[in-house]
Amino acid sequence: MTRPAGKPLTADKPRPAAWKDRFRKRLLAWYATHRRDLPWRQDGDPYRVWVSEVMLQQTQVETVRAYFERFMTAFPTVEHLAAADEQQVLRLWEGLGYYRRARSLHAAARRVTEEHAGVFPADLATLQTLPGIGRYTAGAIVSIAFGKRAPILEANTIRLLTRLIAYEGDPTRSAGQKRLWSLAEELLPTKNVADFNQALMELGSLVCTPTSPACPRCPVETLCEARRQGVVGKLAPTTKKLVFADVREAAVVVRKGAAVLVRQCAADERWAGLWDFPRFSLDAEESFLVRDEIADKVRDQTGVRCEVGTQLLTLKHGVTRFRITLEVYEAHAIDGRIARPGTPRWLKPVELSDLPLSVTARKIAKRLVAE
Repeated sequence: MTRPAGKPLTADKPRPAAWKDRFRKRLLAWYATHRRDLPWRQDGDPYRVWVSEVMLQQTQVETVRAYFERFMTAFPTVEHLAAADEQQVLRLWEGLGYYRRARSLHAAARRVTEEHAGVFPADLATLQTLPGIGRYTAGAIVSIAFGKRAPILEANTIRLLTRLIAYEGDPTRSAGQKRLWSLAEELLPTKNVADFNQALMELGSLVCTPTSPACPRCPVETLCEARRQGVVGKLAPTTKKLVFADVREAAVVVRKGAAVLVRQCAADERWAGLWDFPRFSLDAEESFLVRDEIADKVRDQTGVRCEVGTQLLTLKHGVTRFRITLEVYEAHAIDGRIARPGTPRWLKPVELSDLPLSVTARKIAKRLVAE
């Protein structure tokens, strides 16, 4: 698309009032027709808004839908969540990843119950004192649940607003974030804030996508400076590209009769609070050295001495910036006495269904039950 004649709107200047009014009206009209029917949009309950926003961080909407409905069935109010055991919370969160979100959600629910009598604070400052609630989540809660004027800025809106003003800098750096937060606040209407903020996120999710945005279907196409200049695909990326590191690990199914050995991950480990089979990085290459290394590391982790057998399977998965090749071995306990502090346990495979497991541990557990 060639850039037409005329003076462009620069990215660092406020938009004219008439331009902002057109933007708001077109966006809200589009949202009224195209908004998705999502379970957390059934009402403006701040608890439901909060849980959905935390779940949606770095997770696709369609993935979150089923998790949200199960979570609400188990914990219909903030008091129910506050009273729950953390293991139950993690079990229902299992598979969503970024488990710190679940632990912060649980901790914040207890704070709301203990310090605010179960009533969600309706102001940004107080909300941001709660575990896991930052500027974006607080803005989403007060605008969507309470209808207050509060800007939001997350992955979809960062991308949309960057294109809207053709911001040429890096939108992920401090200066870019400052400009986009300012723009988000500048665009806020005086009413219908809940719909407006949700419409911004919806447009970014459905139309102003990271690749191949559907510009001809966009209600604000003629107001978009990047579209006007023909630079939609030339602006700096709105998310930082991860550099992945390849990692080789082993998980060990240590058997003692009908039971297998599992342990709870410590606070400083990858899946803190979740349960897993003995698991660690693997350095050796030759098969006899691999088995010696596994036996040594199982003993170091749990105190259990074992004889390592065959490799059962290989699982490949990604966690944050790691691409992991997980080699799963079986072993038999020579001395089944647990001699390490913490929570290693001998459990039958069917008993693992009640514990929150890492995704790969759940796959291994299902295979053991099937056998």
